[in-house]
Amino acid sequence: MRSPHTLDQLVDALRCLPGIGPKSALRMAYHLLQRDRQGAQNLAHSLDNALQLIGHCELCNTFSETSLCPLCASEDRDNSLLCVVEMPTDLMMLEQTHSYNGMYFVLMGRLSPLDGIGPKEINLDKLIKRAQDGVVSEVILATNYTSEGEATAHYISELLKSRHIAVSRIARGLPMGGEIEYVDSGTLSMALLGRKSV
Repeated sequence: MRSPHTLDQLVDALRCLPGIGPKSALRMAYHLLQRDRQGAQNLAHSLDNALQLIGHCELCNTFSETSLCPLCASEDRDNSLLCVVEMPTDLMMLEQTHSYNGMYFVLMGRLSPLDGIGPKEINLDKLIKRAQDGVVSEVILATNYTSEGEATAHYISELLKSRHIAVSRIARGLPMGGEIEYVDSGTLSMALLGRKSV
């Protein structure tokens, strides 16, 4: 038996979410239609509202309802430090540490030529312009330690160093509270290589 055309469209729409395949999308559609029509209405309204009201911050490129996000609008931040992250979720995690008071730039992705994501797709022109504003004295690269994140950090560092901008990379190594016997050899190797004097 064939599903109604409208149901097929709903299932296809739900499949745009990461990690959602055809069966999960179909289960979600059935749940929303059968068990939670009010939830479906709320979801539809919230999505529509977000699409209408949320854009990108002019300075850091994160999602914002205003031209400047609250962090960029704050006068309490150190404008000389610029931390580059891949996604808004990375920015949120760094903020939760309460150990950084500088500014951010959110790439909204990472270089991945196989997926068609190049320098334009991650706003590198905007980043370079921001790093050369005469206020930024150091750019901290906080991309993930994945192959794409590493390639992105390397590419950005080369671009910035060629423009005589100081660049640093977040450290990596043993997790806080971690025990050496349970840490993988790659992490342990990087902890040794990245050691510092005490």
